[in-house]
Amino acid sequence: MHGNGVTRKMLWGVLVLILNLNGALLAQSSSSAARASSGSDASPDVNPADLGVVFVNGSSSEIVLERNGKRYVVNADTHSIREANPDSATANPDSTDAKQAPSPAGGPSASSRDSAVADNSSPQSQEAAAPPTAKPPRTYKPGDDLIFTLPTGRRVDRHGLIVNFTHRFPFEAAFTGTGRGDTLLGLDDFAIPSFGFRFGVTSRLSVTAYRSPSYIGRPIELGVAYNFLDENDGNPFNAAVRFSIDGQNHFDTNFTENFELMVSRSLGHRAQLYAVPTFSIRQRPLLPNPNSLLQDPMPAQHCDAPLATGISPTFNVRPCANVFSLGGGASVDIRPTVALLAEAIPTLANGPELGIHRPAFAFGIQKKIWRHAFTFGFTNSPGTTTSQRSGTNGTFVQTPSSDIPSAMFVGFNISRQIF
Repeated sequence: MHGNGVTRKMLWGVLVLILNLNGALLAQSSSSAARASSGSDASPDVNPADLGVVFVNGSSSEIVLERNGKRYVVNADTHSIREANPDSATANPDSTDAKQAPSPAGGPSASSRDSAVADNSSPQSQEAAAPPTAKPPRTYKPGDDLIFTLPTGRRVDRHGLIVNFTHRFPFEAAFTGTGRGDTLLGLDDFAIPSFGFRFGVTSRLSVTAYRSPSYIGRPIELGVAYNFLDENDGNPFNAAVRFSIDGQNHFDTNFTENFELMVSRSLGHRAQLYAVPTFSIRQRPLLPNPNSLLQDPMPAQHCDAPLATGISPTFNVRPCANVFSLGGGASVDIRPTVALLAEAIPTLANGPELGIHRPAFAFGIQKKIWRHAFTFGFTNSPGTTTSQRSGTNGTFVQTPSSDIPSAMFVGFNISRQIF
């Protein structure tokens, strides 16, 4: 019995010793962890921003992680993760994390935490933030490549394709004569339809191809234009240059070379003014095909001949002349998609030599629908190519008074941007 008592005392002593050693080891471990957390034995400091970590002001239970350009708030108390988005409450009002309620630890609300996240943004993300962009200028956008006959000079999209159709009804005046309603102001009469294409090689460089029918000489016009100024780029006005050459009888005879400067200026976003000075070399008079069959070619107009072929000598018209014209026009939106148009093309040099005694002019109304425009108007000129647009109905129908305002006739344009 005595020996058993001694043995029990020894066992209790060993147990106490073990417990004391274990407590010492735990204390030493806690002290080491404390020193490590305090940085006394830690490796060099690591920048939290390099790891995508942002600490939240006013909270001891949340951190923010950045992954793939997005931020997420990690809450250690609630074991929850949500996206750090200031608009999250609006985007998902039923979300528990999005409600502006205090956190379980009594910390700031979700909205204030998001504000803290924004305030604690890393310098790298602040430097990457894009500066606010200026608002684009409020400029006018023409609905068509043409006012009515004059070009607007608008810039075409890169690889954009525009189709333009024009119709003129020059053989019956719209406002004079009897039965205006019966003939729909001349729309029942014979028309001169023309069509063409415009393609944007770049956003500034474009090429054009255009053709008019046999009755007005079968001209084909090929051109290239370059827009070197644009109001949308911060310039005070729009400006473009264009060179074109046209030849009658399917680009076979009676060639004319044209040089144009197209300038426009917006008056806010509802109106625009245009000026188109044009110089044409060896321009031919605006005449109809004098042959009885439309397939017969137009007669050649040799510049060294004394008078033009296909018109009475009493008109005293030359076969060609170098001509300078100064076209001007305006477009005013009376509705967001409806515009009133007007233009005039006075010939300032050598107009009488081609039988041009009054300027070509027109006015109309235009409806714009996205990439489509329809223009209906009245004019005294049936020509729509560059070299023919300054001519008037005085030589075309060979009646001197047919180019006065009361003898204007109906015409319309259709424009469509395919892509």
